Amino acid sequence: MDSVVLCGANSYEEKYYFNKEFDALPQAVKDELRILCVLYTEDIGGILLLEFDPQGKLLFRVVSDPGDYLFDEIGSALKIKQYQSEKKELLESLELYYRAFFMEGKGPEHASGKEGKDSGKDGGL
Repeated sequence: MDSVVLCGANSYEEKYYFNKEFDALPQAVKDELRILCVLYTEDIGGILLLEFDPQGKLLFRVVSDPGDYLFDEIGSALKIKQYQSEKKELLESLELYYRAFFMEGKGPEHASGKEGKDSGKDGGL
């Protein structure tokens, strides 16, 4: 299973992308994601993608053109850390949402982030 893009913004083409598979998210969440991505690309440049890895972890992936001398690498790392701190509750909620509704066939133990365990009943000593 490959990573799944939730949303992203591109400063080169001045475009925002939102994956329609996540349309069930509340409008307030979609608006907050749009603001987050667009402000990042306005401040830092390049392309920002928010994507879920195969384990359901939400990652910030940044891409920039090799010849883009205006792209701020240091500012990028700082801005992502800022978002991870300020938007921690939102990001964790999105991870839980993704694990619960999109990680098919993984069972409920993956929705909570716990691995399956036996009940402890072994039928004997």
